[in-house]
Amino acid sequence: MKIAVDRAILLKALAHVQSVVERRNTIPILANVLLDAKDGGLSLTATDMEIAVVEEVSGVTVTRPGRTTAPAATLYEIVRKLPESAKIELDHPGGEAPLVLRAGRFVTNMLALPVEDFPSMTEGKLPVRFALPAGTLRGLIDRTKFAISTEETRYYLNGIYIHVAEIEGTPVLRAAATDGHRLARVEEPAPEGSAGMQGVIIPRKTVNELRKLAEETQEDVEIRLSETKAQFKVGGVLLTSKLIDGTFPDYERVIPRANDKILRVDKKEFAEAVARVAAISSERSRPVKLSVDRNHLRLEASSADQGQAQEELDEGNVEYAFTPLEIGFQARYLADITEQIGEKVEFQFADGSSPTVVKDAAKPEALYVLMPMRV
Repeated sequence: MKIAVDRAILLKALAHVQSVVERRNTIPILANVLLDAKDGGLSLTATDMEIAVVEEVSGVTVTRPGRTTAPAATLYEIVRKLPESAKIELDHPGGEAPLVLRAGRFVTNMLALPVEDFPSMTEGKLPVRFALPAGTLRGLIDRTKFAISTEETRYYLNGIYIHVAEIEGTPVLRAAATDGHRLARVEEPAPEGSAGMQGVIIPRKTVNELRKLAEETQEDVEIRLSETKAQFKVGGVLLTSKLIDGTFPDYERVIPRANDKILRVDKKEFAEAVARVAAISSERSRPVKLSVDRNHLRLEASSADQGQAQEELDEGNVEYAFTPLEIGFQARYLADITEQIGEKVEFQFADGSSPTVVKDAAKPEALYVLMPMRV
């Protein structure tokens, strides 16, 4: 294999693929990226056996077609530190010879492990196929991923659950995530081709990689699914992932249906007040107490070591016309949810000890449930 490529082109592709590589693993080939040079260009592949990323790279001059592997992190760091205008030549004569990289007067040799050892994840049938605009996909991810559980023992919560549901006979595509303390559920009109799809749990790492790729395009993202695997085509990048093999809980059962005390508050004023009163304590789990009365909201937090803080929001920023209520929430959870909301936050309470529904007053397609804390 022998190719020539501009540094900027190769660097962008390597940035996409090398991020899935686990730095520490017991299988040496998984630390490498597969380079496949053909007459039509170059493709780069990296995998950790749970996710695989394949990127087709254009703007490459192929002098001698061929395939080889190279250490992903090392190759990325070398290319990143080359001058911006550098022209890179990659040369591998075959066999057990090293891969040679040249750029101007710089030259380095890298160990090339056998191509035959590199695993393939992209094979297999994926019967469900549909497309989502990149902006819609970004919205689904951003408004749910903060609620993904990091508790490995409940592995079935370590991702976003995507499925098709019906609302009054109209199909919708739903994304949901929960860690047991909070729930995020977002829905969009079901795209053509998604009808009848089984619910799938997309792992946290895949969600993060997909979100980074979706940031770089405004085009549709092609999605293909089977019972065990998901594939996302984002521009010239193909992301393939195993799905979490588990049953996502029936989250609809925990969504309160009769919360009748409605508080609407200006998002910016509320978020800033939460941040200020929570600053009194360095404990991440310290609750912020909300005391609600007619068109009035008081926020309080305290710390045995630091003291106490409070702030009040009045009419103009607060709408509430029900009986007084006191309830506490973890400050970080409040911040995570309000970050996804536009201008006005809507809280739906039952009482001071029951789950609370939180919505964007202007965008009812996103719904959040937050468990209170004792204060």
